[in-house]
Amino acid sequence: MDERNIMTVTELNEYLKHVFDSMPRLENIYIRGELSNYKIYPSGHHYFTMKDQGGALKCVMFKSSAVRLRFRPQDGMKVIALGRVTVYPRDGAYQLYVTSLTPDGVGDLQMAFEQLKEKLFKEGLFDPSHKKPLPPFPTRIGVVTSSAGAAVHDIIRVLRKRWPVARVLLLPVRVQGEEAPPEIAAAVRYADKWQVADVLIVGRGGGSMEDLWCFNDERVARAIYDCSIPVISAVGHEPDVTISDFVADVRAATPSNAAELVSPDILDLRAGVADCSVRLAGAVDKRLQWERQRLEALARLPILRDPKNYLDACRQALDTRDERLYTLISSLVASARHAYAEKAARLDAMSPLKVLGRGYSIAVRSDGRVVKSKKDLSPGDSFTLKLRKDSVECKAL
Repeated sequence: MDERNIMTVTELNEYLKHVFDSMPRLENIYIRGELSNYKIYPSGHHYFTMKDQGGALKCVMFKSSAVRLRFRPQDGMKVIALGRVTVYPRDGAYQLYVTSLTPDGVGDLQMAFEQLKEKLFKEGLFDPSHKKPLPPFPTRIGVVTSSAGAAVHDIIRVLRKRWPVARVLLLPVRVQGEEAPPEIAAAVRYADKWQVADVLIVGRGGGSMEDLWCFNDERVARAIYDCSIPVISAVGHEPDVTISDFVADVRAATPSNAAELVSPDILDLRAGVADCSVRLAGAVDKRLQWERQRLEALARLPILRDPKNYLDACRQALDTRDERLYTLISSLVASARHAYAEKAARLDAMSPLKVLGRGYSIAVRSDGRVVKSKKDLSPGDSFTLKLRKDSVECKAL
């Protein structure tokens, strides 16, 4: 055996790594598969396995690449990974070093949108009960958008035409790029903390999904949800839908539409005031006419035309009523006296004294009870025999 042909494990692994690294086909390769055992370590590196019906492939995505992920990879998700295949010398195993990861069949932005939408929906951030009504006549209108964009000019133009009495406060922010989400969220929280406006318009003009992506950021969504000031989301054009639209109190199709929703039309108000003025004048004239007719009717009353005759008639009516009342009372008293006499006669006829007056007597025991039969007395019992004018003390034998 020739010693020159013997390799150590490390040498073999290094050799295989060199072979893999020298193959252009493995340098930038796309792999389609299903995620499994997806883990994120404290270091920020992502480790997982891609598999299909015939095999499995170990993968790693370092933190520098993972920070660019727009969605949350999960086990069972079908993805397409871009990376390079090489050998990890320590373990002697080859693996895919992933530099980008996208959902299979759908873009990563759309996947991230759907994931965040589902998460916030379950937390109740889209609940209609949390929606606040817009003020009918705002005096201060806050606008969170770019100072250089067309959106702010459209909003100001509409407000000047419809509701020029309101003050418009611009909170300038970036509405595109990585710095945009924290700036938008901070502006909304600032407006809420200091109550700088009666209502807020948050948005920008149209663009691609990437351009509008800052309004799909979770930080912006939570800032809008937590804001105590009513918020109108006005992002892009009518077909564009963002997470901010779901969280906001009102969604506007465009920034110009947001300005229309937040402001009453002063021309309509003036026309309404003029109409009310005409109707009020008509109502006052009608009431005056009615009161005039009522006054004329009162003037024709007898008491006003001839007060003395009216009072004489009232006195005569009062005398008549007095006479009728006296007659009625006299009749009632006579009837009551007659009834009383009848009842007194009946009561007198039933009196025990009447019985005694006819020669009868009543035997009463010492306890006051009347003796009705000999059973009520025992031999030797004392009782009183009451006569008409006096009484006799007796004793039973």
